[in-house]
Amino acid sequence: MQHKITTSWKGGLTFESDNPSGKTVLMDTNIAGTDHRNGLSPKAMMLSSLAGCSGLDVISTLDKMKVVIDDFKMDVSGELTDEHPKYYHTVVVDYHFYGADLNQKKCERAVTLSVEKYCGVMEMFRRFAKVETHIHFHNN
Repeated sequence: MQHKITTSWKGGLTFESDNPSGKTVLMDTNIAGTDHRNGLSPKAMMLSSLAGCSGLDVISTLDKMKVVIDDFKMDVSGELTDEHPKYYHTVVVDYHFYGADLNQKKCERAVTLSVEKYCGVMEMFRRFAKVETHIHFHNN
């Protein structure tokens, strides 16, 4: 399967990129002397892509297992190299599950399946970064 996107310059340092879904996203970067931003940072968006990919896996797996959770979120942090071209050499993914009676074993299994088998973005990151994952349970 091939994905194709088109990214168009919108002036200044802002770009708009489409997606095979038909949706678009604005991207830009920090501009010295201003706090104004129009879009998302391309590098940080990579971390969002990692979270989105793995999160979709985890939730769909939990649905198949008929596991009920109250809420779920992921915190992803990446450390960039000092030299150009800067890229993430270390990434940490924290999975947070919330619920009154969490099935921790099944939640852990869902994360493991995503990390080790299903998440293609996770696999891409592993090609250039050390990826560390942690699971946290929060009982409501």
